[in-house]
Amino acid sequence: MSAIQFLREKAGVLVSVLIGFSLLLFVISDYIGNGRRQRQREKEYYELGKIAGEYISYQEYEERIQNLAEIYKLTGQQNLDENTVEQIREQIWQQIVREKIQDKSYDNLGIGVSTEEVDEMVLGDNPHPIVMQLFTDQTTGQYNRSMLVNFLNQVEVDETAKKYWLFFENEIITERMNSKYNTLVAKGLYVTSKQAEFDNILNKATVDFSFIQKNYSSIPDTAVTISNSEVESYYSEHKDNYRRTALRDIEYVTFDVVPSEEDILETQKWMEKARAEFTAAEDPGQYINLNGDTRHMGFYVPLSEVPENLRDFVKKEDISTVLGPYNDEGTFKLARLLDAADRPDSVHVRHILLSAGQVRTMQQSQELADSLVGLIKSGIPFDLLAKDNSDDQGSASLGGDLGWFREGLMVTPFNNACFMAKKGEVLTTQTTFGTHIIEVLDQAKKSRKYEIGILDRKILASSTTNQKIYSAAGMFAGNCNTYEKFNSTIATQDLNKRIANDVSPSQKTLPGLENPRGLIISLFSAKEGSIVLDNSDQAIFEINDKYVVAYCTRVQEEGIAPLKDVENDIRFALLKDKKAEIISEEFTKNATAGKTLDDLSREMNLEVKDATQINFRSYAIPNVGIEPALIAAASSASEGVLSGPVKGNNGVYMLNVNNITTPSAQDLKLLQQRLAMTYQMRGSYEAYEALRKKAEIVDKRYKFY
Repeated sequence: MSAIQFLREKAGVLVSVLIGFSLLLFVISDYIGNGRRQRQREKEYYELGKIAGEYISYQEYEERIQNLAEIYKLTGQQNLDENTVEQIREQIWQQIVREKIQDKSYDNLGIGVSTEEVDEMVLGDNPHPIVMQLFTDQTTGQYNRSMLVNFLNQVEVDETAKKYWLFFENEIITERMNSKYNTLVAKGLYVTSKQAEFDNILNKATVDFSFIQKNYSSIPDTAVTISNSEVESYYSEHKDNYRRTALRDIEYVTFDVVPSEEDILETQKWMEKARAEFTAAEDPGQYINLNGDTRHMGFYVPLSEVPENLRDFVKKEDISTVLGPYNDEGTFKLARLLDAADRPDSVHVRHILLSAGQVRTMQQSQELADSLVGLIKSGIPFDLLAKDNSDDQGSASLGGDLGWFREGLMVTPFNNACFMAKKGEVLTTQTTFGTHIIEVLDQAKKSRKYEIGILDRKILASSTTNQKIYSAAGMFAGNCNTYEKFNSTIATQDLNKRIANDVSPSQKTLPGLENPRGLIISLFSAKEGSIVLDNSDQAIFEINDKYVVAYCTRVQEEGIAPLKDVENDIRFALLKDKKAEIISEEFTKNATAGKTLDDLSREMNLEVKDATQINFRSYAIPNVGIEPALIAAASSASEGVLSGPVKGNNGVYMLNVNNITTPSAQDLKLLQQRLAMTYQMRGSYEAYEALRKKAEIVDKRYKFY
């Protein structure tokens, strides 16, 4: 058998296996590689930041935000506004920063909180301030231990209460750990007697001095030469001075979504059709609430508060006629007079609120109210019953007194009950809060008032109109694949271009746009000179009633600025340094032995100026500005001796101290103690700030919020 035949017969299967195995490895490696790359891309996308080199994910952050939001809701804040949500986000971020920075310090230092300590802080004779705040009786202002014990018993069976308590327990433990750390840092700081002596010297002398100044502007820039190597050397030595934040410049156009003539006519037709129904409605208020854009509140208003275009209409007091439709600032309206009556301008009332919900049903609250009304009519004082029974804690302590108020300030059923009743009348009414027992104590004079029903329908852009405007924005974006075309198309279509420079990652506003966070987030993913795209790679952003197309025109990344961006600043600094050398040499040359400041001023044609009551801690010199070098030189100079030259911020100075005032001697022991207290107070804060700086925190929350 030939060798080739042997290979064909014997090795064929092996080669097939090897080829198959190689293909399998190729596929697996490709799969694993793609999977790894995919995971890496996902990790980068969801990276919220880094703290001390530790990765912080969006998912972890958002979960903690939701948990804290639930705690807020447990306290009664069911609808969290944007400001509250922003506060929660910031609170969670600072919490994470502290954990990542300080937990390691706690571990290294052996700081912890035992179970016994927690029990003592909760149930001990001196409870933690958080416990004191939570379980203080609002009516007496006294800490209620039995309230705490009852709550802790409830925690064992109520998951909601348990979640609520664990949050506060964790806050107590965190605060105690932080307190221990701060105490440890504070106790580690000590002020020596030499430090006290030095601080005393700093405060020792207050000086009056005269000086002359030669400004840097007196030397022409052409008299100084700065080489590229000097610029590079300065940049290398002072790089940290040129750290900067991430910023972007953006240019954008808006396409406003406004109703078309067809939309206006369509809304007007609907209102004309609704007029007959509104006229015939037996309950106009309910008809408005079912069909209008704005609810009918049912309040009465005097003629002076009736819209001017309706005054003649309501004065007729014709409740069978409907006025309109009329266009009022983009809204079609129909007006119908529902009632006219003489009602007081304001009332003085007191009430007892019997809330309905968790404690009792609405029916039970009404039954209790009937019983209390019976007691009031039998002669029991209203104010005593209010103090003992009212669930409105704000007025209960005042005997239920709500003071004077005008119509429209209370919820409608309560309002109408107060303004329809007679002086001295006791009555009940129900609101969403429960049942109210009301006594009208006094009334102001009555005037003619009107209840007007307004059926309104805002003129909105239809889906057809919306689509046309979106298409126009889409065509514009499609024609603007370069920045040059972006500008030329704006000019051709006579559009209004807006510009915003130095936009920061966390910025929440842009000129002419409400809530443009989505656009700003996308802006920081865009390249310089490119159109801004959203997460779906779409160039059109919908921001309220506008479509927006934008270009990123400048990118400044966070970190140390490149040399080319700060070269002019460096040249300016070097220019000042070299001018300072020239002026200093000139001063030194002219300030020969025996010459006074006046002699020098005459020779160099410079004005002598005076400064008084200056010491080492002074911030600025009147009529000169912030010149710390001059202040330091004057504070340490000898009286009557020409001193200088001193390089300042605005020029070079020569000075002469005219008078030194020395205060009475201080007790160095007391000064040492005071300095120690100051250092200890600063110690914990500055220790934390040092840890923060070392952690090199990277905050990328702007990618998501």
